[in-house]
Amino acid sequence: MPVITLKDVNKIYGKGDAQVQALKNINFEANKGEVVLIIGPSGAGKSTFLTIAGALQRPTSGQVLINGKDVSHLKNKQAEKLRLNDIGFVLQAYNLVPYLTVNEQFKLVEKVKKNNLTQEKLDQLLKKLGITNLLKKYPKELSGGQKQRVAITRALFANPQILLADEPTASLDSERVEEVGQMFQDLARQQHKAILLVTHDLRLEKYADKVYEMIDGRMSDITKKRSS
Repeated sequence: MPVITLKDVNKIYGKGDAQVQALKNINFEANKGEVVLIIGPSGAGKSTFLTIAGALQRPTSGQVLINGKDVSHLKNKQAEKLRLNDIGFVLQAYNLVPYLTVNEQFKLVEKVKKNNLTQEKLDQLLKKLGITNLLKKYPKELSGGQKQRVAITRALFANPQILLADEPTASLDSERVEEVGQMFQDLARQQHKAILLVTHDLRLEKYADKVYEMIDGRMSDITKKRSS
């Protein structure tokens, strides 16, 4: 059974002449153990797709299923619990708490959620992404690429079964992209996580099991086309 499924999902913003349909009859599924790439131009609906898949907002119509359970219209507290326990996010804004050091970002996760990575596994992640020496620094002292790597590590520290990432490599050089891409692939296959990457970065394509393209709010599976 897919860990995440979208069935005939539509998302409409505004009314009347100002109405915009951001998503049009989206059908999608991802399994544990897969890295799924969602590519497409800016304004295609990729970020809207990601926030609906992660229960950050509700679809106008259609269903979003997590482990077979319809989460399309959960109450706020139920959606918060789902996101806390099952879904990790890496957003373009990083969402780091500005008055906490890097190390304190992880301590905060520990206060609100159980069953996180062990300290040993966290240390391995920190080392792999080259941020061990940043633990005492505040977000304002970090570069864009460093913030991005901290945000990825923080999301993975919570040990979610689904990771949703919006442009996770936008501020990274090619060497770091290779490291992050390989890490996502290893996490999916070795720890059976479903990893969805919304991106313009085609350098990640070789690490993906499936590739979807979004254009004007419509999604199509182009995995076979890209591999042929």
